Amino acid sequence: MATPKRNGKRLYFDYAASTPLDPRVERAMRPYFLKHFGNPGSLHSFGQEAIAAVDASRETLARLLGADFREVIFTGSATEANNLALRGAVLAWREQAPHAGLQPRMIVSAIEHESVLETAHDLERDGVEVIYLPVDRAGFVNLDALRHALNDRTVVVSIMYANNEIGVIQPVAKIAALIAEFKKGAGKNARYPLFHTDAVQAFQYLNCDVSALGIDMMTLSAHKIYGPKGIGVLYAKNVTTTNPSSIKGDVTGGGQEFGLRSGTENVPLIVGFAKAAEITLAMQKKETKRMIALRNHLLKNIKKRFPTAKINGGATADETLPNILNVYIPGRTAEDMVVKLDLAGVAVSAGSACRARAMVSSYVIEALGYSKERAKSSLRFSLGRQTTKNEIVKLFSRFRGI
Repeated sequence: MATPKRNGKRLYFDYAASTPLDPRVERAMRPYFLKHFGNPGSLHSFGQEAIAAVDASRETLARLLGADFREVIFTGSATEANNLALRGAVLAWREQAPHAGLQPRMIVSAIEHESVLETAHDLERDGVEVIYLPVDRAGFVNLDALRHALNDRTVVVSIMYANNEIGVIQPVAKIAALIAEFKKGAGKNARYPLFHTDAVQAFQYLNCDVSALGIDMMTLSAHKIYGPKGIGVLYAKNVTTTNPSSIKGDVTGGGQEFGLRSGTENVPLIVGFAKAAEITLAMQKKETKRMIALRNHLLKNIKKRFPTAKINGGATADETLPNILNVYIPGRTAEDMVVKLDLAGVAVSAGSACRARAMVSSYVIEALGYSKERAKSSLRFSLGRQTTKNEIVKLFSRFRGI
């Protein structure tokens, strides 16, 4: 089928789904496709060049996260990292003698990414008890509900740092302190529950120092920070090959990634991830300030064009990421707007890219306590490095055209 003719330059307002590769990242990756192509597991010079690049990239990410070199685990995606965190924690817990015959418990929020929620559903079928924490109208997890849900069978708590659909920022450090207090009461050597956070959307704009946050595990993704697709990271606290780990990998093979993720390391993508992360943190303060101004400009124009529009998530702007704006536009369906805007050369979304093709209503909006009708009439605008005020002006001129 022929591509519809679009009105001028295409406009992209879906940076929460994916970002373009930064040219500096592409340049850093290129030699490891063509020249330094060796297997990092090989002993000869080709392999030594490859493993040196992997080690340098791991060291860079560890430094940026305030972590130890051995605590950075490379995976094939953020989805895989989330799976490793949740499944790996349950696997390790079940193998420890004191837990024989006990039913493991997992706690997740009702607005987690599908890679966490679907993993939780699958683990339920495997006998894990899963507690789904409610959120309020602004999108915040109920901390009292979390406190009451913790017990001596709780293996892992997974609450995302910043939501991918509404941008709401959870009080991760407070949650970590609450879990640490529970563990202290359980005994000074208590290893569980572990606290995992999906920081895929948060890394660009928020402090992700793992010590400051007090977390046990954190998931990151390269293609959300202008790096390559197909590479993720799981930070996992105190991972060693000599002492019992709090998590266990379920991909067997050569024992790469400290025994947690077997398989030959994808050297070019690992190098690209580290470079993208360095660039992102160097730009963080400046870009955050610019995003806030752009988001305010976008919101002003939305209110002008759609006076009855309402924002989903966050009671104040400071409670959400500066680049995400989720808007309810009464009387119009998101599906219709997404399609018509695309025909006009504008890319927006109705929520997570993982569910976009199904065009189902957003479970995140419904979890806030809103109706299915509101969920089906909400659009997500997400801004990025290439977004300008002029692009926002053009966006609304095309809105008038549809």
